[in-house]
Amino acid sequence: MSYNERFRGTGVAVVTPFRDGKIDFPALTTVLNHVINGRVEHIVCLGTTGEATSLDQKEINSVLDHTIKIVDGRVPIIFGPFGCNNTAELVEKIKATDLSGVDAIMASSPAYVRPTQEGIYRHYMTIADASSKPVLIYNVPSRTAMKVSYETIIRLGETHTNFVGVKEATADFFALSKLIKHRPKDFLVLSGDDYTAFPTMALGADGGISVIANAFPFEFSEMIRCAMYGDYDMGMKYHMQLLDIHPWLYLEGNPTGVKGALEDLGFCSREVRLPLTPLSEVANESLLEAIEKALLTVK
Repeated sequence: MSYNERFRGTGVAVVTPFRDGKIDFPALTTVLNHVINGRVEHIVCLGTTGEATSLDQKEINSVLDHTIKIVDGRVPIIFGPFGCNNTAELVEKIKATDLSGVDAIMASSPAYVRPTQEGIYRHYMTIADASSKPVLIYNVPSRTAMKVSYETIIRLGETHTNFVGVKEATADFFALSKLIKHRPKDFLVLSGDDYTAFPTMALGADGGISVIANAFPFEFSEMIRCAMYGDYDMGMKYHMQLLDIHPWLYLEGNPTGVKGALEDLGFCSREVRLPLTPLSEVANESLLEAIEKALLTVK
């Protein structure tokens, strides 16, 4: 088994629970145990869903330390607060971070500045040189305003051995198909959109990093496993079961929706930090209705 095989299957981009403005570590413990017991294959600590951009460095370190302690080696950990449009600053941040307790890092492409593909390539190559751990590319143009082309992703994977794969959140099935067809050996393609994860798996992807799996880890991870092992009929059932919940998780921003679901399920507060605002009661009522229609458990 290659090293990269450890990251196949379902990863969950874990939320950072808050209570009265502070990190709620008991609730974080509860969520981590919930998703691991729900059979996800790995954890993403402080990705977009973890609200890393709203935390200061001391808080980031404390969330990572707590996650490592609670996970206790049960599943691999990918550490994900490495999105920055200043390459030199990001390199210094990576070098200053103790990565000994994690298995890989995840980095989104630069936002706001809209670099060329060559600029994106050089940015990622600089990150790969700086990191003591494998790097997962995060392709999320809805947030960065610039897509990492499949040609650039393939070029990165072929040029530097430190790239473990890509989290693809583009829903561009032509580009996904080209990437999966021409990727280097052992280079992973993971879906970054819950609602397209199943069809992405049907194209030959290796798994997905999920938001909804914070609340429903078993159903999402079973969907991914079914696709991995060719049981597309059962995988489709899970895909359809979750399908109508997805829109309500993103209507008012992420992780606003999934935190609403987690509060409804009794795992943590729906509290978020500005500029996000907590899920409205109107949206939460629709979310609860969708969960109940999916025959999933609420309080």
